[in-house]
Amino acid sequence: MTGSSHLMGTYRRAPVRFVAGTGCRLVDDAGRSYLDFLSGIAVTSLGHAHPVVAEALCSQASRLLHVSNLFENELAEPVAALLDRLVGDGAEAGGQVFFANSGAEANECAIKLARRFGGPGRHVVLSAYGGFHGRTLATLHATGQPDKHEHFQPLPEGFAHVAYGDLEAVARAADPSRVAAVLVEAIQGEAGVVVPPAGYLQGLRALCDERGILLILDEIQTGLARTGRWFAFQHEGIAPDIVSVAKALGNGVPVGACWARAEIAAAFRPGDHGSTFGGQPLALAAARATLETMVALDAPALAAARGAFLAERVRALEGVRLVRGAGLLRAAVLEDGLDAPAVAAAALSAGLVVNAPVPGVLRLAPPLIVTEQECTEAAAILGAAIARVLSDGAGGAQ
Repeated sequence: MTGSSHLMGTYRRAPVRFVAGTGCRLVDDAGRSYLDFLSGIAVTSLGHAHPVVAEALCSQASRLLHVSNLFENELAEPVAALLDRLVGDGAEAGGQVFFANSGAEANECAIKLARRFGGPGRHVVLSAYGGFHGRTLATLHATGQPDKHEHFQPLPEGFAHVAYGDLEAVARAADPSRVAAVLVEAIQGEAGVVVPPAGYLQGLRALCDERGILLILDEIQTGLARTGRWFAFQHEGIAPDIVSVAKALGNGVPVGACWARAEIAAAFRPGDHGSTFGGQPLALAAARATLETMVALDAPALAAARGAFLAERVRALEGVRLVRGAGLLRAAVLEDGLDAPAVAAAALSAGLVVNAPVPGVLRLAPPLIVTEQECTEAAAILGAAIARVLSDGAGGAQ
């Protein structure tokens, strides 16, 4: 064992230990309060310790925690049906769902389903540089960040990458005799909240239709109202073939899902795919409570309104070059030379949680229930943090 910890060194953890939370605020082990504008990376969209979700968990835990997927589950069908309606923006979308434990597992399911549907020889999944799809070996290779591949070669074959937002590059690479699917994020979250050109998803849909290739939308970070629609692909009015969902689905309880059009889902046969814990009762109790609460609150409308308000406040700050994103998934792109990790650290010390996914960019993804007052407070803290970094001379090269 190296150092004093029994934990593997896979994270650069900030020197703060959170022990409690309510709504948009967290409390550390010294009793200090923080505004949470990261939401566990777009996870706690209803805020911390939401009473409806907490009650659902407690009630389910006292009744039944787990049974095998070899038996019926009273929660699986209603949660899958609700997800199907949200994919259809309020109408049945005609799909089926596989429940998993995480976003990476949801994408693993999507990749396997695309290969099963494509058949022998049509196994290549085409994704975009800058994209992030998970940490398993397959989803790592689908992730278009070669620096993350280096230490884990050889990775599974059958993945290729093109520039994000470039339809001509997709057209050149999408050989229908080999390519089973195109897998993209509607907005690239881990790349720094990168929004593709208008019409990009529509163009992908048309190209995939023309060549008989499946279109998979990774909505793990953007889905479930965060961008101001139930799913970000709905901003362009398209219908994907497969959608992966996780993060906000359980408001902090690990649960993911892969939705696919029924005729595509039918390619799976019993034994083709599975998960011991996927779709177990406790996780689905959280998912049902989360989704039903989101529907009751009209969460997309909340995200759209609060997101516009937050973007306006952050855009006005000295040191912020531009604000991009949609709804309550936003990036503050800093002026050249400003050290984003230093700003995030200064904000944390002042009681605001944000992060810097890439150099020069701060990500803001508060709970969808955030108030205008909390957005104003967060912008003031962020502005002071930027000023502190500039005055400390920590705005140098990153």
